[in-house]
Amino acid sequence: MAYNGFAIDKYPDAAEICAKLDKLKDMPIYGVTPEALIRYEVEYFDQKCPRSKEMISEAKNIIPGGVQHNLAFNYPFPIVITKAEGAKLYDIDGNEYYDLLQAGGPTVLGSNPEIVREKVIDLLNTCGPSTGLFHEFEYKLAKKISDLVPSVEMFRMLGSGTEACMCAARVARLKTGHKNILKMGGAYHGWSDILAYGIRIPGTKGLQSRGIPSYAFSHTDEFFPGDLEDLERKLKKNKLTGGTAAVYVEPVGPESGTWPVSKEFIKGCEELAHKYGALLIFDEVVTGFRIGTAGAQGYFGIDPDLTIFGKVIAGGYPGAGGVGGHRDCMQYLGAGLDSTGKKVKKALCGGTMAATPISCVAGYYTIDEIEKTGACEKAGRMADRLVQGIRASVEKYDLPFVVYNQGSICHVDTVGTMHYSIDWSKPWQLPKVLKETSLRQKEMEHMGAAYMAEGIITLAGNRLYTSAAYDESSIDDVIQRFDRAFANCGKL
Repeated sequence: MAYNGFAIDKYPDAAEICAKLDKLKDMPIYGVTPEALIRYEVEYFDQKCPRSKEMISEAKNIIPGGVQHNLAFNYPFPIVITKAEGAKLYDIDGNEYYDLLQAGGPTVLGSNPEIVREKVIDLLNTCGPSTGLFHEFEYKLAKKISDLVPSVEMFRMLGSGTEACMCAARVARLKTGHKNILKMGGAYHGWSDILAYGIRIPGTKGLQSRGIPSYAFSHTDEFFPGDLEDLERKLKKNKLTGGTAAVYVEPVGPESGTWPVSKEFIKGCEELAHKYGALLIFDEVVTGFRIGTAGAQGYFGIDPDLTIFGKVIAGGYPGAGGVGGHRDCMQYLGAGLDSTGKKVKKALCGGTMAATPISCVAGYYTIDEIEKTGACEKAGRMADRLVQGIRASVEKYDLPFVVYNQGSICHVDTVGTMHYSIDWSKPWQLPKVLKETSLRQKEMEHMGAAYMAEGIITLAGNRLYTSAAYDESSIDDVIQRFDRAFANCGKL
């Protein structure tokens, strides 16, 4: 196989996968049977995870919902993890799991790699985690990212992907002089007021953004994934109301490819954004340094104006976000004059704990090790093997599940929950869509619980990330564990 420096050997046919997902969501629900689910709850969670259950029960008295992380899997209760190493996680009761959550994607090397940990310990023994002042690794990390990602002439570290997305919108408005933001429907660009719109399911607008007043979205709109005509309609419309400052995309599709899009679509987004005077913003929180060291943009051959980075640039340590891009855009994050001598207005951008020594050291050595070891390619090869094996098990049990991957980002969609959309020209369909997605979301949770009981931790029961810590033997073991879970599935 010719991966050529990227995690993807052959890009999947997005139209074919979307057709399968459309078919899946129109089918009856298949999942873990009620009898098997009860057995998992009693024999695994109740009998083998008592300390997790007790701790979460106590935590609910102090922490709303009992957990503080969006990635925690909550059915039948969250598991308390106490150790992470390589491809494995370990809970407070001593149970062992294969880690296919990978902290939401950033641990491309695997969890807690020794080579990075040692550098962090050295730093803590000398400088400490934070000084509030410049550290040499601020420059070294920015230079490393700039060297590897061609579109990134300058880089600014921030505290999270949410902050980076929010900051990029301000830069785009100053650079273009335009007001409006367009984002791909279903995509997640953090939880700031202006971008928490149309998340998870295309067409939801502000339905899933409780606590945010509707006027916050007065200059935000979404376009349908895979539909360039819809994007151009929105761009034309915005010309009448202040123009479009930025077009945000997740390069492999909304929610890390849960709704996959084609290479042609992404190229079309680039062309249309620039045709209408907008910046193209690539959200590479997940794909950056996972699809390849040049990101998904390197694989697709795209030159975005701005790129959003997430957890990986701090190696999974705190302070995990940043924005990089063309010099003529990034100049709006620093006071001074542009190349023509014109004074540049500086975008409001904070971050007292951004670019701390600990985050920059961890990020630099993580990315350096990814580059040196070909970690993206290895994680991609392991993902290909995993998907091939899972697909064989799905076929063996005659299940309608849709299994595919885009490099080391893998999907095992059992119910098609996130392939619904809302068409506001037919508002009478809204109650049915909301009811159906709620039912299917519950079955995703049940599948995730079955996987966990078989020793596999996933993201939301349908998304998996491989890392370079996996080898063929461990992947084959994971496949057998999925097979055991699928043996307990049927039509519900």
